[in-house]
Amino acid sequence: MELRNYETVFILTPVLSEQQTKDTVEKFKQVLTENGATIVREDAWGVRKLAYPIQNKNTGYYQIFEFEADPTLVAKLELAYKRDEKVIRFLTTVLDKHAVAYNDRKSKGLVGKKQEETKKEA
Repeated sequence: MELRNYETVFILTPVLSEQQTKDTVEKFKQVLTENGATIVREDAWGVRKLAYPIQNKNTGYYQIFEFEADPTLVAKLELAYKRDEKVIRFLTTVLDKHAVAYNDRKSKGLVGKKQEETKKEA
């Protein structure tokens, strides 16, 4: 099958210790790699305020993975999210070529700068 680009965001409950959070993130990273996914980028946003309370919590630990994988992997990953009580929300999206290009520019710090500033630096 053809590999596709995905981005998954999950929010962990904020009551976890730092070690529990690291272990949980590592567990989901392992689900991806064991099933043949290539992790392109990962970003830990840390603890942030939620837009609305979820399970009586106002904050949550955000983690993002951008990866390339077979489409069948998404079901396995989301099943792992559903089985883990530490995950309070998750979302996995397919990235088109424009989103992949945007994420590349964003990781290089080029998003949000004016065109003139970018050309001067080059």
